Amino acid sequence: MSMIEKHELGKRGEAFALHLLVSKGFKILETNWRHRKDEVDIIAKNNDYLVIVEVKTRSTNYFGEPFIAVTKKKQGFLIRAANAYIEENDIDLECRFDIISIVFAENKYKVDHIEDAFYPE
Repeated sequence: MSMIEKHELGKRGEAFALHLLVSKGFKILETNWRHRKDEVDIIAKNNDYLVIVEVKTRSTNYFGEPFIAVTKKKQGFLIRAANAYIEENDIDLECRFDIISIVFAENKYKVDHIEDAFYPE
């Protein structure tokens, strides 16, 4: 799969994730929000939570489910970005980290929305 195809697959996954979150009643605040070199795919509000969402999309789960790509290092980047967003926007909500893991294959998809996928240490 070329870099362009991977990028397109990722964009398709993020669009799918946005639709899923909106259908679940989430209010989308930001998409692809950047702070320095860190990026958050989706920042949303759900009930009394600020939700930081990482979307991982693959065309196969041959090497494991997409969510396993959210390593401790990636979690650290997301936590740092979340802290910056909270500070910049004077947010006074509990924060949680979700992962939406999507496998698109043969015109079918498998999606897992993992709420509270990890916690800041």
